Amino acid sequence: MDLSFAVVIPARYASARYPGKPLVPLRGATGETKSLIQRSWECATSTAGATAVLVATDDERIAEEVRRFGGEVVMTAPDCANGTERCADVIERIGAPADVIVNLQGDAPLSPAGIVAELVSRLAEDPEAAMATPAVRASRSVYQHLITDQLAGRVGGTTAVIDSRDRALYFSKRVLPYIPAAAAEEAYAEVHLHLGMYAYRPSALARYRAAPAAKLELLEGLEQLRFLDMGLAVSVVRLDPLAWDAIELNNPSDVPHIERILAERGIA
Repeated sequence: MDLSFAVVIPARYASARYPGKPLVPLRGATGETKSLIQRSWECATSTAGATAVLVATDDERIAEEVRRFGGEVVMTAPDCANGTERCADVIERIGAPADVIVNLQGDAPLSPAGIVAELVSRLAEDPEAAMATPAVRASRSVYQHLITDQLAGRVGGTTAVIDSRDRALYFSKRVLPYIPAAAAEEAYAEVHLHLGMYAYRPSALARYRAAPAAKLELLEGLEQLRFLDMGLAVSVVRLDPLAWDAIELNNPSDVPHIERILAERGIA
């Protein structure tokens, strides 16, 4: 069964680490600068088949920028705690524009757009799953980088623990599962780096919005843990390592790295 899908890009201005982040200019391969939200929108619109691409925000400055480059905006409640709640708020306001709602992060302009179709297909194949999300197998170098960050007290990424049915058992900002030293020397350890992209059924979004935040969700700072706490199945699409680093813009120091990858990939 084919499922229709719409892409929602949650965007907020009041980021604690980087206020005004969606409006930060990023220089592309031709030297042209575009705002982060425009580059995220262009990433979303490169996905074929979407019934709609919507930016969900509660800030008029972001909305004005989206209208400037021709995007479509849905104004959402200012009290949305995370991107999933913002996607749910869109559904409450305008109804479900498709069978599946894909959350493409507004700070991830380097996300592989082709993954969207895989997430939607997974929900079609796994009717019991409330949500689908991708995770990339960690290469030896990525695994060592994650461990180095962890030992230094830094969060290097979110890992997904996945069962034999490709269902999520847990997500953590710690490096999970534990890997013995011998296994860590393999080309690919059994560690999967989670990518912050989600495909939800509208009914699951409604249940998520109605439920209180889970204790583990608040401790880890990971919105997807609420689905697991509610007992809902989360299907994980396992991916081989990407050809480029899908860096998110979380801090000002990330800007030159993203601009370098834009140039290397020839993205204007």
